[in-house]
Amino acid sequence: MTTDFSVSVTDPHSYAGASPLRVQHLALDLTVDFASRTLSGSATWQLANPGAAGTLVLDTRDLHIERVEALVADGTATPAAYHLSDANPLLGQALHIELPNATPAVRITYRTTPCAAALQWLEPAQTAGTQPFLFTQSQAILARTWLPCQDSPGIRFTYEATVQVPPQLLALMSAENPQQRNASGRYQFRMAQPIPAYLMALAVGELEFAQLSHRTGIYAEPATLPAATYEFADLEKMVAAAEQLYGPYRWEQYDLLVLPPSFPFGGMENPRLTFVTPTILAGDRSLTSLVAHELAHSWSGNLVTNGTWNDFWLNEGFTVYFERRIMEHLYGRDYADMLQVLGRDGLLHTIQDIGPTSPDTHLRLHLAGRDPDDGLTEIAYEKGCYLLLTIENLVGRARLDTFIKEYFARFSFQAMDTATFLRYLHTELLDQQPGLAAQLRLAEWVDGPGLPDNAPAIHSARFEKVDAALALLAATSAPAELTPITKEWSSHEWVYFLHGLSPTLTTDQLAALDATFHFSASSNAEMLAAWFPHTIRAGYAGADAALEKFLLHVGRRKFIVPLYKALLAVPDGHERARKIYAAARANYHSVATGTLDALLQE
Repeated sequence: MTTDFSVSVTDPHSYAGASPLRVQHLALDLTVDFASRTLSGSATWQLANPGAAGTLVLDTRDLHIERVEALVADGTATPAAYHLSDANPLLGQALHIELPNATPAVRITYRTTPCAAALQWLEPAQTAGTQPFLFTQSQAILARTWLPCQDSPGIRFTYEATVQVPPQLLALMSAENPQQRNASGRYQFRMAQPIPAYLMALAVGELEFAQLSHRTGIYAEPATLPAATYEFADLEKMVAAAEQLYGPYRWEQYDLLVLPPSFPFGGMENPRLTFVTPTILAGDRSLTSLVAHELAHSWSGNLVTNGTWNDFWLNEGFTVYFERRIMEHLYGRDYADMLQVLGRDGLLHTIQDIGPTSPDTHLRLHLAGRDPDDGLTEIAYEKGCYLLLTIENLVGRARLDTFIKEYFARFSFQAMDTATFLRYLHTELLDQQPGLAAQLRLAEWVDGPGLPDNAPAIHSARFEKVDAALALLAATSAPAELTPITKEWSSHEWVYFLHGLSPTLTTDQLAALDATFHFSASSNAEMLAAWFPHTIRAGYAGADAALEKFLLHVGRRKFIVPLYKALLAVPDGHERARKIYAAARANYHSVATGTLDALLQE
């Protein structure tokens, strides 16, 4: 008997579940207006099941709907009756469109608002160049703020687009992209593979392209492009390593776009065009595991997608595991072990922060009525990875690799939810070896709190040397004695060192460390983010200017939220944090301000 692995779940974060009609192809026509900070134009949706009678329901939030038309086969347009539901602060409004039987397509003419949550409009002073910049961040449920759509990760569609921008700027999308500007500022795009709405992406700026291989390249502002080209020289090697592990890359081209520093994440895995933060331009290629992570999403996430945001670990847990396998393939086991240890430490910190018994430390989440961004924690990423490491420890790497490769192939361009995945895991792996399921204790991982005690131990030989350096520092209080030991350290060893420093260091001790290693003057964002909590806690004034500069210019949420929390935890920190935030807020994306507004409210 063949086991049914079809996914049928209701997404609590989309109104589209109420619709008998499903979209299958989008034709988008937009004009980008920097003066008004709006997008305007039309979205034409072809329907997957036009024979079904009833109402098409789309997700919208803060969109001005100007006109809705039903399109018949010859393209003739007739007005269609529609209405918007009452607004929900999180989900927005459902757009209900009444369509006659056999209507193949519908066109919505609309415009966005200047405060659309997915869109960040940047002035030239906020970029590395002389022109304004626009980028989108659609994950998790922000696509609906710039596009009327069925905004659920379980609903896929292909798309084409025409985008008009000022002629001095280049437009890019998560699609086939131009590699240079044209005089008209009008660009055509096509995405032939079906994607969910959260992978819709648009960026507009003064951008140039550098080709790295026949299928990889980098877009960046002219001032940033040389450093980015150097930093990501191994991009083609990463793609090739990923293919060796888990099968062919299915998206043809793999390019990176280096965004201005206000981008709220390390990266965003938009198909064919990964968005990355400039904070990974360390100058020594030491932070490129983030790119390996976004590349891995081309399989886990973009190819096989979590059915709802309650199943987010299916995207991220697989991706973290895959990312580290890529890095091991390229740079060796010792290197990957450092990443695993840093990931473990981050996971344990998150569990402690959330609460060891909290249901938010389960892999399977219950986010109905909450912002799905609440699930974007180390639980989905690192606990999900740890589950796969535990399976690897039980069945062996070769057997797990075969399972994962077949999983990606079997469910390509489909959604997957936790319950269906667990059935598949049992059928294809666990049930084939008596006692294996009992050893794994899967329920503790998926629906239990914290980190189960059958997780494998992780060690790093390179970090053991860092531990020795920390012990020497504690014994001698002489940072200069560490100079020969630290000479060949990577960013990961420095971050581990900084995390390992005593939380009781005095300002004099921090000043000595700073004089020896120049942490406050570093251009490495990961190191700065690990250094500043010590300086804030101790009141070390020598780092104050660097901290303020960092918070004013960097918008990556992973860095700035902990730093504001650190400020709030010290005497007089509230006033300082609010003063810096007042000056910095305009440089942050709504994904970051949504967290920080609540954190810093009176």
